Amino acid sequence: MDAQLKKGILELCLLQRLSGEPKYGYDIIQALRVHFPEVTESTFYAILRRLAKEGAADTFQGGESNGPTRKYYRLTEEGRERLAGMTADWRRLRGIVESLGIQ
Repeated sequence: MDAQLKKGILELCLLQRLSGEPKYGYDIIQALRVHFPEVTESTFYAILRRLAKEGAADTFQGGESNGPTRKYYRLTEEGRERLAGMTADWRRLRGIVESLGIQ
């Protein structure tokens, strides 16, 4: 799959995973790796960091665990707007591709 296309799809999928309750970064990545096994953890974390830097996601430290303190992610209002826009774009693109007979 084309790298730029995959990057956009991964961002959309990460935003969708963050749209509910706050989630631990590692858990998000493990859920998505089922669908994208060729994508490295570092790629997912790079996108999560960028989303946080751009204000689409917020991070916070979770409670104590048996290991290191966990970093959690949650969608901000800006992130929800971004997810809505990207979802609308995805639906339009999917409709165009399907109308051309590509399935």
